[in-house]
Amino acid sequence: MPTGLSIVVPVYNGAATVGSLVDALSALRPEGGLEIVLVNDGSPDNSGEVCRAIAATATVPLTYVEHARNFGEHNAVMTGLRQARGDYVITMDDDLQNPPEEVVRLYDHARLGGFDVVYTRYAVKEHEGWRNLGSRFANWVADQLMDKPKGLYLSSFRCMSALAVREVVKYSGPYPYVDGLLMQVTQRLDSIEVKHFARAEGRSNYTLKRLVRLWMNLATNFSVLPLRLAVIAGAAMGALGLLAALYVVIEGLSGHTPSGWASLMTVTLLIAGVQFLILGVLGEYVGRAFMSANGKPQGVVREVLLPRDVALRDAKSGGETPPRDDGGQRSPVRVAS
Repeated sequence: MPTGLSIVVPVYNGAATVGSLVDALSALRPEGGLEIVLVNDGSPDNSGEVCRAIAATATVPLTYVEHARNFGEHNAVMTGLRQARGDYVITMDDDLQNPPEEVVRLYDHARLGGFDVVYTRYAVKEHEGWRNLGSRFANWVADQLMDKPKGLYLSSFRCMSALAVREVVKYSGPYPYVDGLLMQVTQRLDSIEVKHFARAEGRSNYTLKRLVRLWMNLATNFSVLPLRLAVIAGAAMGALGLLAALYVVIEGLSGHTPSGWASLMTVTLLIAGVQFLILGVLGEYVGRAFMSANGKPQGVVREVLLPRDVALRDAKSGGETPPRDDGGQRSPVRVAS
């Protein structure tokens, strides 16, 4: 029997909160029922043990997936989407900052409105100041680089239709950016305002390094604008150099001594700086193409723990129920005991 809603939760250092999250989600009664998919993205804490214990006692269908190492939030989400079987899929973090009671409202808005993707936005965002600034910068960059409605806030708490999910998981490259993939799939987008709570336990897993890596995925995987900006910068510096050369020639012909060492070094350093910037942009594109061509994995699944009802259905049908797309990888499948 098809499921109305799948909830995909990437787990990283979430041992203290994921149990409370699953309990709250299990109490929901969305149209068509729900299933939960937990993806442990190489957590260094005991999140794996906690998730296995949750899977063994879950009151709703729950799939547990374990990555062999940490691949990143968007990679973990892609793995979870491949296991999801709902008509709609909601992704959310494991830190309880997104209240579970908003899940049904988000789902109903997408389902009844016929939207392929519904994002959430926050009147007040309970993150640290630098993280809020980073999020605003990332959304500004997305406005410039991606074909999305201006001002649409891209959040990790989002609802997607099965059509959108089916197209997104076709991407098998090592640097996924879920929102960028969604923008390439559909224009049926909307957003609703929801509550946002302070983090219940610990601190954010997003460091400045992770945010920069996310911005690079956005900038280099889904747009050639950085390359075009590099061409414009090169042309501008070439024109500036031509004007400077013309000025020196005119100054020399007029009998005056051309400007000296200071102006020469200034122009040289400026041009060299732009050249190295352009080389860096090109190198980032070439490096990512090289890693993709060498088959760098998007995610390596060590184990999949299926709920009992799925396992029983598979046994009756004489085989394993395949996920939407395994990305060319197979993984051990077990049943929650």
